[in-house]
Amino acid sequence: MAGSQIERAFSLLESLTRDARGVQMQALADELDIPKSATHRMLAELIRLGYVRQDALTSRYRLSTKLVALGFRYLANSGADVVQPILDSLAESSGELVRLGVIEGERQTWIAKSQGARSGLRYDPDMGRDAPLFYTASGHAWLASMSDAEALALVARQGVADPAEFGPNAPRNEQELLQRLALARQQGYAWVMESSSLGTAALAAVVRHPVEERVIGVLSIAGPSARLPLTRIEQLAPELLAAAAELSAASPASELFA
Repeated sequence: MAGSQIERAFSLLESLTRDARGVQMQALADELDIPKSATHRMLAELIRLGYVRQDALTSRYRLSTKLVALGFRYLANSGADVVQPILDSLAESSGELVRLGVIEGERQTWIAKSQGARSGLRYDPDMGRDAPLFYTASGHAWLASMSDAEALALVARQGVADPAEFGPNAPRNEQELLQRLALARQQGYAWVMESSSLGTAALAAVVRHPVEERVIGVLSIAGPSARLPLTRIEQLAPELLAAAAELSAASPASELFA
């Protein structure tokens, strides 16, 4: 193909967007109709700049998350944090309260929300509170990302509230808590039914940093247990996990995760 080096580089980046598994260098050279040596030089420069990475096992080239982060950063700087539209979309599709908690040290604090319930019963607690770890879905989702020993140690440091404040289905001891965490690891998300209080239910999943993989937040859906039986929770789980993945990709551009 003809064109400047910049045009070739952008064409190469566009080609890499078509296959998340990565593309072999020869395939890129053939598609763009440029010499293999020139393709290699461009890929090496894009790797140096952080836009492309090469898989050590397959030798395939694939995009890094840097371009995605740049796009989200631009949107964030245009006046709206990219997190809120994701919360709003999940709230609208679920018809329930969606909350985002961010991790800071040993605390998970609810800082953003979107209410999807337009009528009937509404579950809408105050923001800015730390999520209790022992009996909430948000707490269980975060704890499940740790080892059992780390989870129990963190619960002990946070402290367990008066059992009179729990719902009837809250875990009553450490063994019951560990059983809940094992289930959460198996399913990829945590859920509770009348655990934090009578008549409420919730499901939650962690949000991870797109590069470092550490947990940076927890996304949850909560509402009256009458509207969130287990069958409904199972239906909402894929939507929750998809939104958590979207938040993960968007997190470098959001001030909420700073």
